[in-house]
Formats: sequence, C-alpha cells, structure tokens
Amino acid sequence: MRRLIINADDFGLTSGVNRAIVEGNRSGTVTSATLMANAQASAAAIELAKAQPSLKTGCHVVLIDGVPLSANLPSLTSGSPRFRSSLKQFAMAAVRKQIAAEEIEREVTAQVRKIQVSGVTLTHVDSHKHTHMFPQVLRPVLRAARACGIRAVRNPFEPLRSWPFSMMAGAPGLWLRSAGVMAFQIFAAEFGRALREEGMVSTDGTVGIAVTGKLDQQILLQILKALPEGTWELVCHPGYSDADLKAAGTRLTQSREIELAALTSEVTQQALAREKIELISYADL
Repeated sequence: MRRLIINADDFGLTSGVNRAIVEGNRSGTVTSATLMANAQASAAAIELAKAQPSLKTGCHVVLIDGVPLSANLPSLTSGSPRFRSSLKQFAMAAVRKQIAAEEIEREVTAQVRKIQVSGVTLTHVDSHKHTHMFPQVLRPVLRAARACGIRAVRNPFEPLRSWPFSMMAGAPGLWLRSAGVMAFQIFAAEFGRALREEGMVSTDGTVGIAVTGKLDQQILLQILKALPEGTWELVCHPGYSDADLKAAGTRLTQSREIELAALTSEVTQQALAREKIELISYADL
C-alpha cells in the first residue's frame, strides 16, 4: 500500500500563494497545507482554512527568515528584531547548541496558539526550511506541539530509495542539492528516537525536498511512479508569481506556478489512479 500526503508549504506567505493552495486542494490533489502564523497574508489564510475543511492545516513553524511573535529571543535572533536569514548560520548555531531550547519552545507555542485561537484545528507541525531536522531544535518543537494538543510532525528526511534514478540522471544540477539533502540523514535516527520518546507520529519520510524549485509535471510523474510502499509526504510550494511574492524574499517565484500546473493537471490525477496511490492527510495518521 502506498499512501501520500501532498502538503503545500508557506500558506499565508502572500495572497497569491493562498489562492494557489486552495486551488490545489479543490483539484483534489493538495490534501494538506502548513500555515505561517506571522506572514503578511496569514490572517487571510486562516479564514480560507476555516472555509475549506477538506484542506487539513498544520503550523509551518518559522524560526528563520521572519519576525518572531515572542519577545526576548536572543539566541534565535542574535539581538535583532528578526530571525537569522541564513540557514547555514542557523545550522551552525543549532549543532553547537547555541540556541536555547526554552526560546524555541516558547516561540513555537506562540505560533501554534495564534492559529488555534482563531478557530483552526491544526493536524501537525513542520518548519520553514526544515529547521526541526536538527536534534537540538526538534525536541523543544515536539514538546511545544504536544502541549498544544498536536501529535503529528513532518519527517523531514528523504531517503535515497525514493529518488527516481532517471530523474537524477536527467538533471545533473540536482546532484549538488541531493548531496546536501543526503548529508542531513545523519539526524534521521535521532528523529525517530525523539518521536518515540515524545509520543508523536509521522510518515515514513518526505519526497520532493531535493527538487524544491524544480518540481514540474515530468518530475512529479517520476516521483509518483518511484514512490515506495508506506506512508509518505510530498512537499510542494504552489503559488502565483506576483509582485507580493517577489517582494517576500523567497527564491521560489515562477517555479510555484509550474508546480501548481503540475499538481492540478488531469495527467497527475491519472497517474495517482494508475499507481494506486491513496491520498491522505495528517489527520489520517
């Protein structure tokens, strides 16, 4: 049996991203989205989530590239009004245990609670740029989620066996990103241990991370064909490349429209049926 959650990240980033995510859900493929609590269009995303019950919603925890909801987070902000903008700097601080667990737990709780008090039932948590992959970040994220009544979290590790060889061979530029994704596998064992000890659930892994910004119809079909047995999550970033998106500081602009076209196509629907892939959400775990 192959089960798949198709989760759209960055819900709330811009109105164009919000609109694309809702369109993906209405097409029948995007089953889930994760909402940024403090982005420019988060209030609109919250209202859309409440009006679209088939779109199961999680919290897209932001600990990098944004403004925190909590005050006094020196280890997360380095004393500035914003989080770090560099994933490399964040990773170095996390690995060196220079980020305070108490600050992470407090900020994650604030972001989750802001969405929950608005009336949205959250099914899971994940994180912007997968920062919860680092063990020093993961534990306080899990504690905060559990305290807020959430029991599911993204498994941010993409195993080599889920990659279609033809896709990699046909796109040499993906090898460098793939090497980086594989390097983070050193944290996978600790992730599994933390889930068991904290009483949380997840999928068998995530697909689509290595092709972030490159996901088109051909690659999507290859991913679906190569999907291993088990329960997986496909990470995607549909959106419209408008002025708001270009001003948002994301590197993913035009690629979001290409993803949206692939996700909502009849070809994709036919492939899901042909491969006998059952679409689910985190609410089904």
